[in-house]
Amino acid sequence: MSVGLSAESFRVIAALLKTRSGLAIGPDKQYLLETRLGPILREAGLADLNQLAQRLRAPAAEALTRQVVEAMTTNESFFFRDDKPFAHVRNQALQLLHQARGAGVPLRIWSAAASTGQEAYSLAMIIAESRTLLGNRPVEIIGTDIAEAQLARAREGLYTQFEVQRGLPMQMLARYFRKDGAQWRIADALRAMVSFRSWNLLTDLRPLGRFDLVFCRNVLIYFDQPTKASVLSAIAAQMAPDGMLYLGGAETVLGLSDRFSALPSERGVYALSGSVAGAARVA
Repeated sequence: MSVGLSAESFRVIAALLKTRSGLAIGPDKQYLLETRLGPILREAGLADLNQLAQRLRAPAAEALTRQVVEAMTTNESFFFRDDKPFAHVRNQALQLLHQARGAGVPLRIWSAAASTGQEAYSLAMIIAESRTLLGNRPVEIIGTDIAEAQLARAREGLYTQFEVQRGLPMQMLARYFRKDGAQWRIADALRAMVSFRSWNLLTDLRPLGRFDLVFCRNVLIYFDQPTKASVLSAIAAQMAPDGMLYLGGAETVLGLSDRFSALPSERGVYALSGSVAGAARVA
C-alpha cells in the first residue's frame, strides 16, 4: 500500500466506488487513485487522499462523491471501435430485426456507458446508411453513462480532429459532420436520432424500457464477478426476446449468466438463451 494512504482511507474510497459505480479496485490499483484524483485534491484544497476520504464521509459530500466517481471511471471511446460488432449490426442484426417487426414498430438500441457519444453516433450512422432496408421504420438510440461531463459532450456532438480520426471513415466524416472552428460537429439529423441520459447500470433499468440491441462493451471488465452477473441479469430482463447483446472483446458471459448464448463465429455477440435469434444462428 502506498506510503501515506491509510488502510481505512483506502477502504472508504474503494467502498464508495464499488457502491456507486460497480468499480472494483484493489490495493494493486492504488496508483490510479493517486493519478486520477490528484486534480480533485488540488481543486478542493486537500493535502492527500486521507483528507479526501475524511471529506467523503461528511453528509453533504454528494457533489464531491460524484466528482470522485466520474474521475475514476474510464471514458475511453472512439468511433466504430473494433468494427466487427458494428459490421454485425449493419450486415445481419438489422435485417433480422426488421423482418421480425411489424410496420411502424420502432427499433430500440442502447449504448450503455456511452461516454462522449462516439459509440451511439456510430450506430446512428449505420442506421442512416441502412434506410433502404429499414424504410421509414422509427429507430431510437439511447446512450447512458454516470459521468455528467461526458454526457454533456455527447449531447453537444462536437469532436476534435484527433477524435474524428480515430476509427471514423473519411467518407462518413464528409457525409455526417461539418467543420466548426477547429472541431467537427455531427449532423443535426444524427443528433436528433440519439438521446443521452444519466443512468447507473447498478440501479433499476426498467424505466429505460425494452431494447432490441444492447451495446455494453468494455464495461464488465471493471466489475467483480457478482456485479457482472447482476448487471447481465438486469440487461437480459430489458431485452426483446430476439434481441442481441454486444460485449467487448475481452468480456464473456461464461460462468456469469445462463441467460445468454454466444452466436457462433461472432466474437462478443450474444442472443438470449433459447431465443429465435440464437436458434437461427445455431441452425
